[in-house]
Amino acid sequence: MILTVTPNAAVDKTYRVEGFRLDRVHRPSKTHTVAGGKGINVARVYQTLGGQAVCTGFLGGPQGQIVLRALAAERIAGQFVPCAGETRICIAVVDPEAGTQTEINEPGPSIDPREVSQLLRRVQSLLSQQAFEFVVLSGSLPPGAPETLFAELVAMARSFGVKSVLDTSGGALREGLAARPWMVKPNRAELESLGGPLEGEGDLFERARRIQAAGVVIAAVTLGAEGAVLLCGDRSWRAVPPKVEFASAVASGDAFLAAFLWAWTCGERRNDPETALRLATGAGAANAAVVGAGFCSRDAIFLAAQAADIIEV
Repeated sequence: MILTVTPNAAVDKTYRVEGFRLDRVHRPSKTHTVAGGKGINVARVYQTLGGQAVCTGFLGGPQGQIVLRALAAERIAGQFVPCAGETRICIAVVDPEAGTQTEINEPGPSIDPREVSQLLRRVQSLLSQQAFEFVVLSGSLPPGAPETLFAELVAMARSFGVKSVLDTSGGALREGLAARPWMVKPNRAELESLGGPLEGEGDLFERARRIQAAGVVIAAVTLGAEGAVLLCGDRSWRAVPPKVEFASAVASGDAFLAAFLWAWTCGERRNDPETALRLATGAGAANAAVVGAGFCSRDAIFLAAQAADIIEV
């Protein structure tokens, strides 16, 4: 079982618009509205693979109620802390003809110190009552939340003997790294938020090694259609996903992370980085072939994993 913490959850809207252009009126050929936020997406794919997940974070206002109802419909357990502000809306416009994806993400509700304390107490309570294999700390922080929030949660998870996984950016990533999570999974943009633009693959691996040097056991960097790199101990791999008919990249990194964690503890070859990377790469590709964050099927994930190319470097 995993616990996902999504401080900045959202109502996710994906619009499929062929021939999307600026300064035009468009009518989507397909729309998809779901409970969103990176940790929620991770939970969705983790349960699709057969695991169990509990989600927490902040929710507020009518949009927060939409998220709660959507999670209940999917039978994903939600233990969210209410906040005074309104949960955000995130919009992705996907143009399958051009292979582009344009995102407009609201900043989220303003969080006060009392609400932060309530979330910390909620996570502590959940960790004391249930046996979790991982605590997944994902996404952006809403306005008002301290950049040290994820770092505090990493330390809390360690005090309960639970592995923590960090997937964020900017100051939250820097502070979280200092707390030494078990795994860190930035995408290219999130990694560049630490040290500027990447200059080739050598620089990519060097940045990942710096993450490891901070006391992290596993460093993975997702690269969209280019796949991912993974470092574990003194070994490293390059993953190349199979080609798929592109539908939407929303949550492909989250699908990658969910499948990696599921394979690590529930797959046929447990605690094996290469096996976990293969399934993770398959999940990222399978998710890119569907509209909606994390709505790829279990069969599609395993099928894409078989076609992935995993190279030790």
